[in-house]
Amino acid sequence: MVDKILAAVDIGSSKIATIVGVKDKDSEELRIIGFHSTPSKGIKKGLIVDIDEITMAVEESVEKTERMAGQKINQVFVSVGGPHISSINSHGVVAVSNPQGEIIEDDINRAVEAARAISISNTRQIIEVLPREYVVDGQAGIKNPLGMTGIRLEVDTHIITASQTNLKNLDRCLSELGLNNNGFIFSALASAEAVLTETEKELGVVLVDIGGGKTDLCLYVEGALSYSASIAVGAKHITNDIAVGLRVSLQSAEKIKLHLNKILKDRKVSQKKENDLNLNSLNLPENVSDVSLKHLSDGIIAPRLEEIFKLLADVIEKSGFADQAPSGFVLSGGGAMTVGMIEVGRKTLGMPIRVGSPTRVTGLVDELLNPQYATTVGLLLYGRSSSTNEEGWKNFNRILKDITFTNSIGKVKEFIKQFIP
Repeated sequence: MVDKILAAVDIGSSKIATIVGVKDKDSEELRIIGFHSTPSKGIKKGLIVDIDEITMAVEESVEKTERMAGQKINQVFVSVGGPHISSINSHGVVAVSNPQGEIIEDDINRAVEAARAISISNTRQIIEVLPREYVVDGQAGIKNPLGMTGIRLEVDTHIITASQTNLKNLDRCLSELGLNNNGFIFSALASAEAVLTETEKELGVVLVDIGGGKTDLCLYVEGALSYSASIAVGAKHITNDIAVGLRVSLQSAEKIKLHLNKILKDRKVSQKKENDLNLNSLNLPENVSDVSLKHLSDGIIAPRLEEIFKLLADVIEKSGFADQAPSGFVLSGGGAMTVGMIEVGRKTLGMPIRVGSPTRVTGLVDELLNPQYATTVGLLLYGRSSSTNEEGWKNFNRILKDITFTNSIGKVKEFIKQFIP
């Protein structure tokens, strides 16, 4: 059997990344065979502001990925995020249809559909319905009720909605390039698939994906996604602060920020307590050669990081699950690599914090095993787990299971007897 090709496009405010992977039928591992990232255009804070620019940027990224992979991309999973994302938890109840009381897949689907039937604005669209837990005849905490016996089946679900206008614009962008949309996936949900461990999800954890123009978050309680949200502050705001504080252009400020991240990565500069950061190697057009390290990190970057964490704390407090995430925060996205992120976060929130990098993939992963590509890798991982093809085969196998060999022989005998005098 031919290995299945999966592709995804991560459309963010800073970059557009396209990735192609092969799903191995034998080992079930995901092998990356193509990847390309290009600067983003025409999108701001997760919303499309120029459809022509975003279409050209996506086309460039897809074409270069196709050349690397040696495969034509026809279908893709697409990331979506930004302040237009909102979520709600809903409850669905159905009666088990089987007279013997055995719960089948159809009962589960009907319960989820019942929970999905919520009243939302006609400007919004549901992009994800995730079961949190099932309740069978009053027994709660059930993760998979398939095959169990009961009369009444209930389900608690987490529903993520997005701006219908933005989704239609993304669809139009893809259709112009001849790409079929396999589904929209919330960027923080994709990142969670790539960087979180099952233990963290079970204990309770907050995944924070810090992009260029927005920060998305997912909160897990007892292994299930229970809250999703987004705030309109990201890593570009840090760049803006550096540009204003040092009186340089945005391009120069971005170079300084990345240079500082690189220099302080191994903490050698901090250990030596150097006071100045030499910028001569960056060849900036402005006449800036040395910058006070303390002023840059503590005076400019830290206050903005503190603001981001306070906004996150406010959002989580409103969710009602603030005391149910003892595993703390896991950071992903390009902004997670900002200098002082972990230190300021621990001080502001008083909770454990770590930076998460993508895992569970093989192949061309040298560049991908980086926090900024957590969503990109997660799109493929989440797309693989929600593959409809496998579900189709499961349904087919169940139908075959209901047809026993003995019954088939009996029916054939009855059919032949009709022609015997």
